[in-house]
Order: sequence, then C-alpha cells, then structure tokens
Amino acid sequence: MSPSKVDTAAFDFPAEATALDYAKSQDAKDSLQHLRSEYIIPSKANLKARRLAQPNLSNEDGTYFCGNSLGLQPKAMRTFIQAQLDTWSSIGVQGHFTRIEDSPLPPWQDMAKTAATSMAKIVGANPDEVAAMNTLTVNLHLLMASFYRPSGRKSKILLEWKAFPSDHYAIESQIRWHGYDPKENMIMLEPDDGYRVSTEKILKTIDDHTDEIALVMLPGVQYYTGQLFDIPTITSYAQSKGLTIGWDCAHAAGNVPLQLHDWNVDFAVWCTYKYMNAGPGSIAGAFVHERHGRVEYDENDKPIFLPRLSGWYGGDQASRFKMDNNFRPSPGAAGFQCSNPSAIDLTALCAAMSVFDKTTIAALRQKSLRLTCYLEHLLDVLQEDFAERPFNVITPKDTTQRGAQLCILLKEGLLQPVAAALEEAGVICDKREPGVIRVAPVPMYNTYEDVWHFVQIFRSALI
Repeated sequence: MSPSKVDTAAFDFPAEATALDYAKSQDAKDSLQHLRSEYIIPSKANLKARRLAQPNLSNEDGTYFCGNSLGLQPKAMRTFIQAQLDTWSSIGVQGHFTRIEDSPLPPWQDMAKTAATSMAKIVGANPDEVAAMNTLTVNLHLLMASFYRPSGRKSKILLEWKAFPSDHYAIESQIRWHGYDPKENMIMLEPDDGYRVSTEKILKTIDDHTDEIALVMLPGVQYYTGQLFDIPTITSYAQSKGLTIGWDCAHAAGNVPLQLHDWNVDFAVWCTYKYMNAGPGSIAGAFVHERHGRVEYDENDKPIFLPRLSGWYGGDQASRFKMDNNFRPSPGAAGFQCSNPSAIDLTALCAAMSVFDKTTIAALRQKSLRLTCYLEHLLDVLQEDFAERPFNVITPKDTTQRGAQLCILLKEGLLQPVAAALEEAGVICDKREPGVIRVAPVPMYNTYEDVWHFVQIFRSALI
C-alpha cells in the first residue's frame, strides 16, 4: 500500500467520543474483535507478580500498548510448542521429514518455508522472496555482505540520524570491515523539524550524494517517532540513480501494508517479536527481491548467483544431503540462509502466523488507523485541560505517514514519574529517552476501551 491520501473524514469523532460508552459501542461494532480472544492478555495482578504467574491470578485485564516492542502471546503458542516437543520425544530425528497427522506443524525441514509463506502475505512478497532465519541484526549483516559493495568513491551508506542502535552499529561495523572510516562514510539524514524527515529531504540528499552512495539503508517505520517512510517513492528514486536500497521493517512488518515485491525493494529485514507476536528474540524474516535471488548455471553446471556468506542450509534442499561440498544455492531468499534454524523458534513463529492466517493485513490496517486516530483525538481533547501543554505527539498527523504507534514527547522531567504511574495502574507501554512514551494500539488485540482507559490514567499521571 503506497502512502496515499486517506479519507480523514472517516476518523472524525463526535462530542460523545470522550465517554466510555462510546468506546464500548465501537468495540461492539468491531468486525475483528474475535481476534483478541486469540491472545493472553496479562492481568493487572500478573503484571505486578514477581513469581511465575497463574493464568487466572486476576480477571481484571491490564492495558497493554507495547506490541511495538513485544507482542502478546498467542494462545496457540502452547499447543504448537507442545506438538513440537511431543514430536521430538516420540520420533526423534525422524521429525525432520515425518508429518504427524494430528499436529499443527509440518515436518521440521519444511517449517522455515511454511513460516516464510505466511510472512510473505504480510510483507507483500512472493513466498520464494522471503526466508525465516536468524535474528534481525544477523540478517542485516548477511544481506549487507551481499548488497554493500563499496568501491572507490562510492563507499558511503545513507541512513537516518537516529537509527535504532543495532542498525547503527551494524552499518558502522560493515563500513569498518571494508576498511573505511564510519565518520566519513555514514551520511546521516537530519530531521526537518527536530524529529521527522520529509521524503523531499531524503530525495534531495540522494541527489546531493549519488556519486558517493554505495547503499541506502532506512527504516520502514522510525522507532522513536513512529514515522512511516514513503517506501515506494524513495525506493524508486534511489534505484533511478543506480543505487541499491534496503529497508529495516522491524516496526513496519505486521503493522502497515507492505508491497516489497511490487515496490521493487532490493532487500529488507524484520523481527517477528513486535507486531508479529512470535515471542522475545524470535526468529526473524528477510526479503530478497526475486531478481537478486536467481540461480543460473553455466555450461559446466556451475551455479551463478549473487555473492553471499553461505552456509549448508542455504543449499538447495534437493541436493543438500548429498554432502558433496558443491554449493548449489536454493533460489530466492532461502539461498541466503546459513544454519539449520531452531525448530522451537520456527514453531513459535508458525503459532503466531496461524492467527495472521485468519485475517488480512488490509483489515488490520483499517482497524489500526481508526484505533490510533481515536487515541490521537482523546489526547487532543486532554491537552485542553492544561494551561501549558505537558506533551506533544511527534508522530506525523497524516495517517499515511504512520502505523499503530503514537510517540508522546513529554515536558522535561515528566518521563520517569509518568512511566511509573502508568505501570502502577497496570498500563504497559514503553519509554525512550530522553522524553518519549511510545503507545501502540495493536488491532489484533487492543480495543477502543483500552484506548479510553489509557487516556484516563495518563491524565491522572500528568496532574
């Protein structure tokens, strides 16, 4: 879904929208409300527990707005993990190739492809363009090893001024690995207004440094501000200048509609523990456009393919077990895999994807837009209670330039007491120094009532 104008009239709210009854009425009309029952919502009591909590410790749900950092546990997780453990305990190594009739899982050797096929629908890719492998930063390194090929003057990487630290470190270390100085070879996109970077500024920076750039590496959604970048426009423009471009979609995958194949993105990476709900540190995803994943053979039957850091699991499955040390890469993103992925990790991802398979990213996006706009509306009304504004929302107001997350920049000195007050009241969202509370109403499991309760508690914390 290319960022295009949205009918903002659909997000106008009546005067009674500030009442709890209005929030409940919107939940009653929500066609996706059944998806909330697919997840375990932490209770207020469990959120404060410091021992392994019992599922029925309390019937009063907490308010969880931290899916942009760690998504909630799908109820299917226990069933899928138990099936994996039972397979391992009952048939051992045969679990790699044996399908168990009453299991929700395929044989272990097919699990990565199964998970990748589900993820492909979420990120707008062909199944062969997606791989479930490693973790986000490892995948970023592996793909940069193929796509960042500095030569002569073209040695620089274009990135944002406030990249997520792991991305920054990965880019910095790749530059050093190639013998260059990061201080001279990292082009930082500075924000237009202190926080957001306009598409126009990105395109101008590309123009200004075309002859120096070896790679453009940007986030789909900026983690600190929640800004959704115009991926198709920026991608097309960079490529029109002969540049390679990659995207970190950690905060975009499962959050906003993506069309990585149609947008002709060179490569992308993402984690699966945020909006995809596969668990902390869960196995990540990678996208490589089909034009880069092709494998051809010369007259001597030697494979011709994009250079990469290779491993056994990237070899074509049909010949993988010949053990002849002649690497014949799998076509597509699968050929960039290195190691045999953890079956437990893949099981968790398959469990998470089983819920996504019950809906569409388009349907989730429509609910997400309205939920986030409702939160924004209530925050705007809240500002009227204060003579001096105690906070500002630094996420773009334009709904085409954001996902589920709103980033609330608090006045100096308010971050710690407000965060503590929210946590004490059973509200979970995260804080980012020096002064931002990130709030993400996730359409899979959050409700209008959740939004309403958050704003009431937030109001009390500000007073």
